[in-house]
Amino acid sequence: MTRPTRAPVRLAALLTLILAAQPLQIAPIRAEPTAPGGPATSAPSLEKDKLAAAAPKGYLSEEATPNLVAILPPPPAGHSAAEAADRAVYNATRAFQGSPRWALATDDVADGGAALLQDYACVLGQRIDQASVPDLMRLLDRARIDIARATRVAKRRYRRLRPFVGNDLPICVARTAELADSFSYPSGHASQGWAYGLIMANLMPEKATQFLVRSRLYGESRVVCGVHWLSDIEAARTGASALVAVLLADPGFGTDLERARIDLKRALSGEGAKPDPALCAREDAAARQPLL
Repeated sequence: MTRPTRAPVRLAALLTLILAAQPLQIAPIRAEPTAPGGPATSAPSLEKDKLAAAAPKGYLSEEATPNLVAILPPPPAGHSAAEAADRAVYNATRAFQGSPRWALATDDVADGGAALLQDYACVLGQRIDQASVPDLMRLLDRARIDIARATRVAKRRYRRLRPFVGNDLPICVARTAELADSFSYPSGHASQGWAYGLIMANLMPEKATQFLVRSRLYGESRVVCGVHWLSDIEAARTGASALVAVLLADPGFGTDLERARIDLKRALSGEGAKPDPALCAREDAAARQPLL
């Protein structure tokens, strides 16, 4: 794999330099929180917009949905060592611009069941047309509603700003007002990716490791892309794990899970198109390369 144009520095060394130097001229990473359920004072998160437009309805009631505000710790406080570590990771990963890892992060911007199904092509060994697995897509689409709802509550509680706000360092997507005004903690993309990885691992336990490795990369792509702090991703995995644990106890989800299992098995028994070996090699290289 082509190495980044500027070699990433170890976190410990970066943290030492940052703590010894003057603070970076970057906007505060966290806005003042509002009380849970309080009115929003800026644009809604992107996940809220997707939730309103998404298909049918989730599996969980509001009461049954895990409270991520209670489960997750708050994001790092201003001027803390954890905040400095987040900034160090953001600054160091800008060096990935133009590298294969940057290209993978750019590809990983797409979300939703269809996008993740394509991202899992190397794990599955073939590309699957979403039209051929309607029960699997229904399962993922409905679970996506629950993921978005749970994540949105925490995002609106903490109202954390994204790392690129207040600086002009490169990111892998367009700097839109909608993105800048959405909230960062926890990451909705990473929550979705990790939850889908756990669901796919349940459907194909023999490939659980591969699904979760790819889901980890999907979440880390948000850091490489420059649109999330590393602690956003770590919180997303915790929240998604809690959500899937509750989903697995839901009877409706269990029924749809078994239908999706049959769907997937049928699709994989056919002669599907093979994934691009170059893309699979890129994913394999990314899995072995640390962010720092």
